[in-house]
Amino acid sequence: MNHDFVRAGLVFFFIIFFLFYVLAVIKNNKLRKQWPSYRTLFWTLGVFCSAVSMIGPLAEKAHVSFTAHMISHLLLGMLAPLFIVLASPATLLLRSLPVAKARLLASLLKKKIMHIFLDPLVAAILNIGGLWLLYTTDLYMLMHQYIWLFIFIHLHLFLAGYLFTTAILSIDPVIPQKHFWYRSLVLVIALAAHGILSKYMYGHPPAGVPLKQAESGSMLMYYGGDVVDIILIFLLCLQWYNASRPRQYPVSHNINSL
Repeated sequence: MNHDFVRAGLVFFFIIFFLFYVLAVIKNNKLRKQWPSYRTLFWTLGVFCSAVSMIGPLAEKAHVSFTAHMISHLLLGMLAPLFIVLASPATLLLRSLPVAKARLLASLLKKKIMHIFLDPLVAAILNIGGLWLLYTTDLYMLMHQYIWLFIFIHLHLFLAGYLFTTAILSIDPVIPQKHFWYRSLVLVIALAAHGILSKYMYGHPPAGVPLKQAESGSMLMYYGGDVVDIILIFLLCLQWYNASRPRQYPVSHNINSL
């Protein structure tokens, strides 16, 4: 497969991905109240982080440098999903669609299979378990040899990160919400598993990675991941506080409504 063709395809995908949201915002603003501009900013940042990790100098360097790869990992698997979840795309889509189509989409999101994938524990296993599989087997070495495997793994990295972040924060009202205790427990376990993996890689590099690169890359994964994790913890605690404090307004003025 031609690498230039793949890059062109990715550029086209990210442009469409960005414009899709912008067009939905324009349509929503014509039919309903103004969509919060900060959510559009979050979407822009999410798409930007995803694009930088897959296209351009960083993506090229990630093929030969484990440190550069780890920066891509943090951008694509942690930061981009967080920004995109904060952009609340499911809510925007439901508000932009005609009533009949919005109801159909809402019913699809309530299907049992969606409840399974959006269970925090299942999402954590897909997310953190995928990282353990990638960095403790030959997958890391093989993905740099086969372009289709490279794309598949990076797609999984993003989607698993998105599912996990969505399951923990549950910002979109159509997303099934678990109790805060459960989400908090799963988050703590996932953070511990992520930290243990980064420490393991410090002394046990993935296949084909020099020890020095493994040390710098694992440290970046550990401390860089902590930054995103702190944001996740803060947002979850803030949600918990808002949900548990005494109501001062009628239900129609709920602070969690969008």
